[in-house]
Formats: sequence, structure tokens, C-alpha cells
Amino acid sequence: SLDYCVVKIPRWDLAKFNRVSTKIGSSMKSVGEVMAIGRNFEEAFQKALRMVDENVNGFDPYIKKVNENELREPTDKRMFVLAAALKENYTVEKLYELTKIDRWFLEKLKNIIDYYKTLESIDSGSITFEILKSAKQIGFSDKQIAAAIKSTELAVRKLREEFKITPFVKQIDTVAAEWPATTNYLYLTYNGSTHDLNFPGDFVMVLGSGVYRIGSSVEFDWCAVGCLRELKNQGKKTIMVNYNPETVSTDYDMSDRLYFEEISFEVVMDIYNLEKPDGVILC
Repeated sequence: SLDYCVVKIPRWDLAKFNRVSTKIGSSMKSVGEVMAIGRNFEEAFQKALRMVDENVNGFDPYIKKVNENELREPTDKRMFVLAAALKENYTVEKLYELTKIDRWFLEKLKNIIDYYKTLESIDSGSITFEILKSAKQIGFSDKQIAAAIKSTELAVRKLREEFKITPFVKQIDTVAAEWPATTNYLYLTYNGSTHDLNFPGDFVMVLGSGVYRIGSSVEFDWCAVGCLRELKNQGKKTIMVNYNPETVSTDYDMSDRLYFEEISFEVVMDIYNLEKPDGVILC
């Protein structure tokens, strides 16, 4: 069986258009998509929400207000209405009646909000190793934890490093261990105990342009691809960090190591501290 979970979420830029209906229909309205990989659904789902919009901390109950009509009709922001409803103690059964989203998913989403409530009840000075590790294992970012405990991202990061809570690098096995497989698809997870590969150094890290949106599309990905090719011509080993499955830069043969990960301060620094590359290039 596969030991990882993948979540894909489309990106909608509906705010750019007047009079457009935000309800789901038969015409395609998304302008891009993201792909997140984790060891459990909660971890991958929260990663994906942050990838779609860098201003979102994860499954955040404060972005939207509860509105039962918005729960009945799928829209681009329904996930956050769902988060608000769970925060206001709507039961899984009630939400199933409204949304018809499978109860398995609703239970997983409830796990995230329940933990959010736990974090909010804790004073920033009394956060323990167990609390922080469990938060990281269900996909909370440092910034998200900081918002819940009224602290700062850097303070949470410092505490995490003191507790030695750091992510492990896992390799995607595309054939579920049926045959030996060495792929360069990598992801970070807190639900592990060992790294799947070594870190010899001597790499150059290239950061991709993330999700396609209005104003940033394939031409920006081409910058990253051009950069990777030139580095290869110069005999340098490359690391690509990107999370857009539609791009050429995330093809398996474009780089020596491909991290399907968020492009955020926290994650880029975590990869940097592990790989210790010779340099980092923004594309």
C-alpha cells in the first residue's frame, strides 16, 4: 500500500471578475492547481490550503462566517465556511446533511479544528513538546501555531528547534514497494522517524513560482526550467522546490531532487538546513 496521501486543490481567481458566480457549475473557472503530499490527510490538506493562497495559514476558522446556504452550495470558499461551522460546534452529522461531504473527510477536518481549539486554550509560554509535535503532525505551520497561541512565527520556530522537532524527508515510491524504485520526488513530513536519503551537499536550490494564477503562469515556470538546464550544463546538481503539478519544472527528469513542498519561509529554511546547498535561486 502507499504510505503517503496526496491532496490537490484548484485555485480560483474569481475576485478579479465582476458579476461572476462563485458557485460550482459546468464551466471551468479555476486558473491553476496545487498538489500537496503528506503522511496523513490532515497534513496534506493543510499544506494544500496554504499553497493555493499564501495569505491563508491553513484550515482557518476565522476567514469566513458560518452560512448554511454557503455550506449547501459548493463555492470556492466553502472550506473556510466549513471550518467556521466546526469551530461553532456543528456536528459531523449536521454538516453531512448540509454539505453531503463524506463523513470520513468531515471527521478529519474536525480533528484539525479540535486541535486548533486546544492550541488556543494554551498560553504561549506553556507549550510542551507533545503539543507542538502533534500540531506539526496534523499539518499546522509555525505561523498558524503562532496565531493560535498569540506568539510569533520565529518564536515558534525557535522553540521547535530547541525541542528538535524537525521534518523528515520522504521519497515517493510510485509502485508501492512492488519493485525497487528510486524517484526524485520528495516531500517533508513530521510523521516519520528517518530520512529516506542522504544529504551530500553540493546542490543548488531553485525555488519555483508556485500555483498558476492570473498574471503568473507558464512563462514564469519557463524561467525556472531555463535556470535548471543552465545549472545542469555547468555540471551542478539541482534541487527544485515547487508544488504545481502542471509545470515542466516539476517533471521527474528536470532536476536531481524535486521537493513537492510549500514555498514559504518555514519550509524553504527547513530544506535549506537539511540540504545545505551552495546557493539558492529565486525564479
